[in-house]
Amino acid sequence: MTRGVQGDGFISYTGKLTAKPAEVQNHSSPTDDELRLRRSQGHYAFTILATDAENDPLTYSIIGENRFYFSVNPTTGDVTVKSPLDREVRKTLIVILDDANDNRPIFVDAPFNKDVLENAAVDTVLFQVTARDADYGLASLVSYKIDDVVPNDGMSLFSISERTGEVKLIGSLNYTSKSTFYQLKINASDGGGPLLDSHVLQSSSAFAFITVIDVPDLPPQFLNLPYSTTVNEQTAVGFSVFQVRAIDPDTGVHGKILFSIKNSNAPDLFEIDKESGIISVKTMFDREDLLHVDAIVKLQVMASETKPNIHGDISNTTADVQLNIGDINDNKPQFYSCEPACNFSAEAWQFTGSINEHSSVGVPVGGLNILARDLDEGVNARFELHLQGPDKDAFYVSPPSATLSSPVQILIKNPSDVDYEKKQTMILEVVAMDTFKTEDCCSTATVTIQIKDINDNSPAFKNETYYLEVDEHSRTGKIVATITATDPDTEDVGKISYRLLPESILKYFDVHPKTGRIKVKDSGLLDREIRAVYSATLQATDNAKNVGTTVLEITLRDINDETPSMARDSYIDFVKEVSGAELQLQIQAFDGDEPGTNNSKIQYRIERSNFSGNFTINANTGLLKNKGPLDREAIDPSANGVIHLNVTAFDMGHPSLSSWVTVTINVEDINDNTPKFKSPSYEFFVKESEKGAFVGSVFARDLDQTEMNNRISFRIADGSFGNFIIIAYFEGKDQGYMGNITVDPDVELNYERHRKSYNLKVEATDLGQKIDVITVMVHVIDVNDERPTLPDVVMMNIKENTTGLGEVGRVVGADLDTSHSLVYNLLTTTCRCSGVVGPCEEEWFRLEATGAVVMNEEFVIDYEMCDQVIMEVQAVDVFTEKGENHSIPGKLVINIDDINDNIPQFIISDTMALIAATKATVHIMEIVQESQEERASAVTLLGAYFVYPNGSAVNSDNVERILQEDLYYANVLRQYGLTYIVMKVFDPVLFVLIGLVASLFIVLIVMMMSLVYTQRSYRRKLKAAKAMNSAAMVSAENHKGHRPVVPGTNKYSVEGANPVLNMNIDITTDLGFDEEGSNADRISVNSLEIDMNMTEKDTVPMMMIEEEDEENTSDPRYIEPLGEALAQRDMTKGPGEMQGVVNPALNTTDL
Repeated sequence: MTRGVQGDGFISYTGKLTAKPAEVQNHSSPTDDELRLRRSQGHYAFTILATDAENDPLTYSIIGENRFYFSVNPTTGDVTVKSPLDREVRKTLIVILDDANDNRPIFVDAPFNKDVLENAAVDTVLFQVTARDADYGLASLVSYKIDDVVPNDGMSLFSISERTGEVKLIGSLNYTSKSTFYQLKINASDGGGPLLDSHVLQSSSAFAFITVIDVPDLPPQFLNLPYSTTVNEQTAVGFSVFQVRAIDPDTGVHGKILFSIKNSNAPDLFEIDKESGIISVKTMFDREDLLHVDAIVKLQVMASETKPNIHGDISNTTADVQLNIGDINDNKPQFYSCEPACNFSAEAWQFTGSINEHSSVGVPVGGLNILARDLDEGVNARFELHLQGPDKDAFYVSPPSATLSSPVQILIKNPSDVDYEKKQTMILEVVAMDTFKTEDCCSTATVTIQIKDINDNSPAFKNETYYLEVDEHSRTGKIVATITATDPDTEDVGKISYRLLPESILKYFDVHPKTGRIKVKDSGLLDREIRAVYSATLQATDNAKNVGTTVLEITLRDINDETPSMARDSYIDFVKEVSGAELQLQIQAFDGDEPGTNNSKIQYRIERSNFSGNFTINANTGLLKNKGPLDREAIDPSANGVIHLNVTAFDMGHPSLSSWVTVTINVEDINDNTPKFKSPSYEFFVKESEKGAFVGSVFARDLDQTEMNNRISFRIADGSFGNFIIIAYFEGKDQGYMGNITVDPDVELNYERHRKSYNLKVEATDLGQKIDVITVMVHVIDVNDERPTLPDVVMMNIKENTTGLGEVGRVVGADLDTSHSLVYNLLTTTCRCSGVVGPCEEEWFRLEATGAVVMNEEFVIDYEMCDQVIMEVQAVDVFTEKGENHSIPGKLVINIDDINDNIPQFIISDTMALIAATKATVHIMEIVQESQEERASAVTLLGAYFVYPNGSAVNSDNVERILQEDLYYANVLRQYGLTYIVMKVFDPVLFVLIGLVASLFIVLIVMMMSLVYTQRSYRRKLKAAKAMNSAAMVSAENHKGHRPVVPGTNKYSVEGANPVLNMNIDITTDLGFDEEGSNADRISVNSLEIDMNMTEKDTVPMMMIEEEDEENTSDPRYIEPLGEALAQRDMTKGPGEMQGVVNPALNTTDL
């Protein structure tokens, strides 16, 4: 804001002005304030209070025509009275305060930071910015707009009220899919106003930083699905079986996840740690109790957040976990009764059967229906059978061993011991013993056998037991063996019929009733992996219905028909890529073929793939290990750190059968890579003077594959000097990050005044503080934006009357731009003529476009016409690209040097200031140059008389003292050019002459006084005579046409008229005074011509004070005889030259 005092003085400053006068009275004018100030010198008047928007130090000063009235403290702004104020000279000083639009709007509390929830509603007012403008009126009205938003898509999300500064949300935020941070550049502009004769709009910028706060709006998410593992039965309570993992996709919230088991097909067997997700055994369980669910426990695990989501609910999600229950040998074989069907709900200990006496070896006891069963599986289900008790030697049990389950038969071993006549009832104990278990391994059942009395001749087989073998899955109808019996009875020869017992064997094997050929009945049922040995009784019956039996033990030979079965559908494990991390994963497969044979022997191998070489597996045990440290960055980023291996389990049978399983290995990323710039250095070019200009982009990539470890931020560590900023942008997956270097929006580079190049040290840093550093060279391109400059004043001196010089000087401008072309324009030409600056009548000089100042030969330079030529010139840069192309006008001042080509002349001077200051009559006698050299001097000497009304003269010391006391008139005279005051120094001859004249004057005074006292009645007549005598001294030529003034009156004498008696007096009449006395009078008159020199720089017209003739309308020029005499003397010097000025307060009569 600029303020000024208009009138006699001018106060200039910048800021807000408050004037505090010593005494202030408000008057009726709506625009003016009247300051009534005390007149005393040094008294406090008022204070200028000013402020600056940039808090720069202020300096106060007062300039203007009448600045001598006041003085101002340049630091405090206190104004005091310097010269006494004269109301008659200046009654009122009017202070008018005008505003200028010289202040920018200033933001309050900038920069602005705001956290906004991602679910904030559209049209929500986020915050309000305020900027204040210290100007007034339209220039103080502030409007707002958003200049830029980083990232760019934020322009569609935010708006600002032009008037209120309220920033609104106009689009939907999303923490996950959109940016989490926005930078708004807000512009505040005023309404515009005048500044330095131009209409100017002022503006400023501030930054607002909006951080998007994540809200819980997404449910938890399980990692690495599906979940499957194996746990053995009878595992101890608390044993950790498996760990599920889940994250909160609301990464900005990072809500805590709690785990629970929502559902299970076998409740209360397992529990889960609510925080870690580790599933552990809750209750010890038995696999055999879970056969109704196929020994597979399925858990539905729920992951829940701890805090409500945006809808007020607790977000959760579920996942299925499959737990395969592994078998251990924890069950002993048991006996069950299978009449009519097997009852597995209760174990049986008592069985009853019957058999004919003397039955043949191998004849089974009928009616028993015993089944032995082991609830374990695989090799754990293998058991052996034997007999004990008092009659054990008469019988044997079949089969001697079995797997899983098998019917149990008691067969005759010694027929002779089975004799009805000896025993009608025989008791046996059948013992089933687990093959691989030593404790709690056996079950016992008591068998009571009733002996029947029968005919002794029965068909007989050659062997009591036949051990037969046949391949499993042999074709239907395949003959296993032909077994026949003989009967001594001749009637039974060829008449024996055969059958197989028990009935249950008939679905597997059958016998031809006449031939005794045993054959396969159903190929599909002969599966060794289900049942390896079949026991049957071959019964031969003769015509008398006598029966002979033998035992058939049919063993199924194993063929390689079972494919190895993987224990799990898939394997998942985790390993860090750090050195020393070891992976040990047990791969397990089962083969149902006969144990101990090549058909069931399993080996493992890793199928060839991209990363198979990084792992090894024990061919026999299936233990999978990594060969060395894994590098996640070697994995295709699209795989997200997951390695898939195919592990094949194959048996050694012929042909070999195999199966495979997928092993998923999650290589967990660690921050083991440093960001790397794509180029070792960069070089950019940017134009100066462009705020926020784009400089260039640097690119860096961190090979770590997770965002947590590969996120890069850029920083200019050195060399910027506050002129550049860098902002990071994500280029895309596998592309890394880009750092855009721009000029700071509040900075303009300046090629001419600042640096021409910058060596930036740019750092790329990941979240683990791993740093890569490069050098970026930024060259500033010069833009022609500097306005030319000229010296404020160029002084030249040219002698008057000079011709033929051509170029007399040159104006030389400067331009800081490297590429420029200056031409020079002449704006105005003024001349100082007779002390007044104004338009020139003649064009003495010309300015060429090259800056050359050339004399115009059409005119002659005349110092007496004008002593100074002022040319206002301007330099223009024709190459300017930006900003003003012209300089601030400069002045070329050509001083015309005087040469002594004129004789001295007197001019009329205005001596009112001298008269007012000294209160004396001032007669100017001469005006001459101080020096008579050829070149005119700048100092002019003015000779003058200063005479008081009492006749005494004033010397130079008195005049100087008077002007020191009266500062007002001293300043006026200084404006007229007063330099110094001295007494004129006379030579000795002149002093002698002056002394003689003074002596004569004293004699004349004595004589006059004596005559006055002796002839009082003729006093006036005497005075008239003296005046007439003085006038007679003037030359006759100059005397013509003038009538002398009658002393003491305002009448002129006419033809010797007596002023007292109104009678004509002959001027030649002798009044009684001799010639000598008249001469004395003349001497007394001439004695007034004592020279006193006074120099004055500039002469000004003085007022001529004359008395008006009461009777004659003609305008007499003089009213005093002395003045007349002096005037006549001056007329001898020529017309238009020096004339005297008379003080009307003093007359010759008084003298």
